Amino acid sequence: MRWVLIVLAVAGIAASALALREHYRTDTSPCSINERWDCGIVNHSPYAMLFGVPVAVLGIAGYLLLGLLAFMKAYRVMLVAALGGLGFALYLAHIESAVLGVWCIYCVMSLGIISLLSVLALGTVIVKSMGRSR
Repeated sequence: MRWVLIVLAVAGIAASALALREHYRTDTSPCSINERWDCGIVNHSPYAMLFGVPVAVLGIAGYLLLGLLAFMKAYRVMLVAALGGLGFALYLAHIESAVLGVWCIYCVMSLGIISLLSVLALGTVIVKSMGRSR
């Protein structure tokens, strides 16, 4: 399971890096699909920054941390970190949906990845706990 979690963390880093590229892009975004899907609008909005740091950088750092925790087999700590990341990703998805009215494909990919990481980390913690109780 450790390597599955690490691969997902790397995929999260890639999705966050693509979003960061959109944050600094000055020309038309290649993922501006239509009026409902536009990474440029999302990544240039005021919600794309937190305390002067692009949210995508926080995503990269978070996925790096999750990958390191998976490598160290610190699954309980990883679960707490993943659930925090999931909460933040759900908040950002709410902003995209209710405030901006536009979705970013990289953000949706990241939401899927952090959701899967959270579920797998939870399952790993449960299985490990059951193994210890025997």
